[in-house]
Amino acid sequence: MSVTASGTSAAPAALLARTVRGSGPGLLLAHGAGGSTEANYGPILDGLAAGHTVVGVDWPGTGGSPRATGPLDADELADQLVAAADAEGLDRFALAGFSLGGPVAIRAAARHPERVSALVLTATFAHRDARLDLAARLWSELYASGAPGLLAEFLTLVAFSTEALNATDPAALRGAIDALAATLPPGTPEHVDLVRRIDVRADLARVQAPTLVVTTTADPLVPPALQRELAARIPGARSVELPTGHLPFAERPAQWQELITGFLAEHRASA
Repeated sequence: MSVTASGTSAAPAALLARTVRGSGPGLLLAHGAGGSTEANYGPILDGLAAGHTVVGVDWPGTGGSPRATGPLDADELADQLVAAADAEGLDRFALAGFSLGGPVAIRAAARHPERVSALVLTATFAHRDARLDLAARLWSELYASGAPGLLAEFLTLVAFSTEALNATDPAALRGAIDALAATLPPGTPEHVDLVRRIDVRADLARVQAPTLVVTTTADPLVPPALQRELAARIPGARSVELPTGHLPFAERPAQWQELITGFLAEHRASA
């Protein structure tokens, strides 16, 4: 990997599949473990693309990206976000990170501060705590067990708020669980392994971009305390709370989109 005269790492060629929509200021999307751009941002993609050139990168083993042959590296994923922006001709851009995409976006913002105009972090963390580590370990072991239905039930339990689960018709809930079991991406083990290893606490003070932290206050997977830590440690970060479980795109997509687009309207990047 080369280094520029300013000391920042130069991004490599874009190797991962990406979704591109819209026109205008750049907005890169970093998705969560076991997800994809479409799975995690699909309900709000059109709304985001109405005012931005949206570029979503699929991590290895999901979407159109081939599975990794070894453990994922946070620096490499962060640089792949920037490489995707380069491939689409975006000099500066905003970054939105959901769940595992959050620490990757933080690393990208710290490694390439001159490129990032704004940062939006949702349902995410700088490091795992005991609860998140336990959930990730069970996630990995259930995937390895070859019981996709059981894993889908576990993920549904830790992804949705109690309110959302109670409000869902049992037949519809069963259908959603079965659909999830049939679409678990092959890259899941590497994604979840990175959840357990990634630690970007040292990067928080290095983030220069205006930052919005969206805390999902009914989140059974990523404790709100971990999310609030980001706002406390990123210089000048703004914090807002959204009363959902781990999946705002499923429980409150319109509100989530409004929070993102409203903040980005204050901090526009040039296309």
